Amino acid sequence: MTQSVLTPATRHANLLVDFYDRLPRSIAACVDDPSPVREGAAFSPGFLLPELDGPMREFLSVATAAWQPMGQYGGHALTLLDLTRNPGTGTTKTFASLLIVARAVEYIRRYGEPVTIFSPTSANKGTALRDAVLRAIETGLVEPDQLRVVILAPASCAAKLRSSRLSTDPGLRALNPLLLYTGEEPEDVKAIGRAFADKHGGEVDGRLWYSLDLANYLVADTARAFFEHEADPIGATPRLHAHAVSSAFGMLGYHRGRAVLEDDGLASPDTRPATLLVQHLGTPDMVLSLRHDSFDRSHLPAFQPDGRGLYAQSADPRFPQVTYDPHEVLDPTFYTHRPATSPAMNDLIARFGGDGIVVSLAECVERYPRLRELLAPTGCALPADLRTLREWSLVMAMTGVLNAVDRGLVEEGRDIVVHGSGSYGVADYTLLEQEATTPVASVEDVAEAVLRP
Repeated sequence: MTQSVLTPATRHANLLVDFYDRLPRSIAACVDDPSPVREGAAFSPGFLLPELDGPMREFLSVATAAWQPMGQYGGHALTLLDLTRNPGTGTTKTFASLLIVARAVEYIRRYGEPVTIFSPTSANKGTALRDAVLRAIETGLVEPDQLRVVILAPASCAAKLRSSRLSTDPGLRALNPLLLYTGEEPEDVKAIGRAFADKHGGEVDGRLWYSLDLANYLVADTARAFFEHEADPIGATPRLHAHAVSSAFGMLGYHRGRAVLEDDGLASPDTRPATLLVQHLGTPDMVLSLRHDSFDRSHLPAFQPDGRGLYAQSADPRFPQVTYDPHEVLDPTFYTHRPATSPAMNDLIARFGGDGIVVSLAECVERYPRLRELLAPTGCALPADLRTLREWSLVMAMTGVLNAVDRGLVEEGRDIVVHGSGSYGVADYTLLEQEATTPVASVEDVAEAVLRP
């Protein structure tokens, strides 16, 4: 285990390099058959990983994380699990994307067939996949024509998309198109992407891999549990893990990693942490499902004008007490309605404890100065001007934690670990060039852009 200690309480690790030898156990815990799927439309390269040689270590070198105490709040010790440290992404999507690309590299080496990764995204997943593909090319793991990535994102998320050599190099830009969906419902990118893969996947040179399967994301996130166990094993004091979620892939992966540790006799189910899911009013579906066993928005509390230009409610502490708009979209990254992952997450919370809470922009703005103070000593320091923030995941999670503590939703005596899954501002990246995007409105538009550029 290679960890560098910055202070007696802060730990760093590379979640993929340091735990590479454990990943086969994670894969076995997440998938029934790790073999490639080469017949039929639902291609998968399988889950075999390349040897961890020098180029692979360089490729995975950005998969770093930090375990950083943040002091106390309301009698609870706060710790940040910082998953944002890759400057090319600023989000936890780095880890899964690197493993997705590594699996594609191993398939290409074994079978000699090009692979095109295709993924709908709200922005961050696409950014991380593009970053990982570029890293594979620049570290010499593949040639540009062997591995490509096609991203389909809602036009509403364009401000989150980043420039890189995949967009500035004409040859790489042509091989790796970024498509912007101009329709009204951002989440329709998933249906259009699935329809394109089903209808036109066989027309792509080599293999088209529609990479949105849950297992593709669970494996990498198991390493969060491995890191926690190495950095700060859970003792007598129980823990709560908090995460801003759309579908909760990260928390599901963490729990799968905990199960691996428990199965191997390294941890006890009796110390498994509880979970706090944090969402926003645009897509509160997982909290609704957890509390009401339904995604029906009729279960949202009724907000009324409060005389100050805001809307307020006090009937349900798990929803914002104030909001600028009961229908606001705090961050378009969180865009999933009726996530298929809700039943699994509900079962985990029923077994190990936890809750859900929905936050508003008004609450995040009110908490922002305190959050800056708590995060200042970490690698996730927030910009002074919140108007420059472009990724609100960490702010949402922290606001949800402080609100939950103040409203008595966190059991006394629990330490709290906040999964820092995303945080970046306008100063952290160069906006994607407009000429590097292609507007699309239908499956056939996607086919035209991908197959006949």
